Amino acid sequence: MSGPAAGTAVAATTTDVVCLGESMVTFLPSQPGRLADVPSFGRGIGGAESNVACALAAAGHRAAWVGRVGADGFGDHLVETIASYGVDTSAVRRDPFRPTGIYFRTATDRGTDTHEVAYYRAGSAASAMSPANVPYEELFAGRILHLSGITAALSDDCLALLRELTAARPGRPLVSFDVNHRPHLWRGGDASVLLELARRADLVFVGEDEAEEAWGIVGAEAIRAAVPEPSVLVVKRGSAGATVFASGLRPGPRSSIAGGAECGGAEDAATAATGPDTVTHVPALRVDVVAAVGAGDAFAAGFLSATLRGLPVRDRVRHGHLMAAAVLTVPGDLTEPPARDHADRLVALGDDAWGTLRLGPGWTAADRASEEVRTP
Repeated sequence: MSGPAAGTAVAATTTDVVCLGESMVTFLPSQPGRLADVPSFGRGIGGAESNVACALAAAGHRAAWVGRVGADGFGDHLVETIASYGVDTSAVRRDPFRPTGIYFRTATDRGTDTHEVAYYRAGSAASAMSPANVPYEELFAGRILHLSGITAALSDDCLALLRELTAARPGRPLVSFDVNHRPHLWRGGDASVLLELARRADLVFVGEDEAEEAWGIVGAEAIRAAVPEPSVLVVKRGSAGATVFASGLRPGPRSSIAGGAECGGAEDAATAATGPDTVTHVPALRVDVVAAVGAGDAFAAGFLSATLRGLPVRDRVRHGHLMAAAVLTVPGDLTEPPARDHADRLVALGDDAWGTLRLGPGWTAADRASEEVRTP
């Protein structure tokens, strides 16, 4: 089969979010320093889309991860670990001919010149994903299908798959797309294709920095002008917070989930954004950062979680900031998110109280709620 059958749809939705992408085994350094000097590494997992699935499942949602791993021990570890978070991994495919991808990284911040990452993913099982070998029924079984630009960079077949999944068709779920520009993956390639994919999605996450690097577009307003089609565009602005452009929607099932109310069942891909934007800016939190990895995926998970709950746009962004803060205050890419009632209390704070909120390691423990608000 070269793509989903016409009218592919699922009658009864049993999953909130389906995430498709590559997950890899990651080796984390036992101490700071150059890769050449680190004596040993601990094993973990890494993958933008599986990170989102794990965070959503830990937050109480029905999440599934769809991917392709090797028929090897690393593939076993990935599937078992992701499933341990409560994620449905039943649609993961095993490739008997290609390996599971792995990578090593240093302990330093990804944004610094001293940060090193050594990827061993060329020819990986995930890079062989294509329109001919993914389970479309499972991919279209959720209320939201979450994708990222990382997948598009893995191979021509992976790019063709993302084009298939973002094509407008009846029965397509709401498509969430995180641009996730990774320059090292696009060496010799054309990252402008990420703009094409973003314009075909319904909900888009993009950082101001990556829009400038990948597309040469500067500023939130200019990004919106270049990506006018999605009903919701989230522009992440680092320490300045996030700006959301949300347009009016025609009546229908998609408008309920994108615009603010609960919904069920597959969405109508023909529903499109109309009307002027409502622009919402939400300041970032001050966080005592332990490791600056995984925050973007956690932000997307928090925003999607609040979207599924039908919360207002401001609250969706705040939940994204809180989920990111949970990850930023631990060493790895994944952590237990704050309890929902705990996060809801923080989200409900007034603007002044939100502005003085500062979070450090251990803040997600509900029994320490009285310790988490500290003025500078």
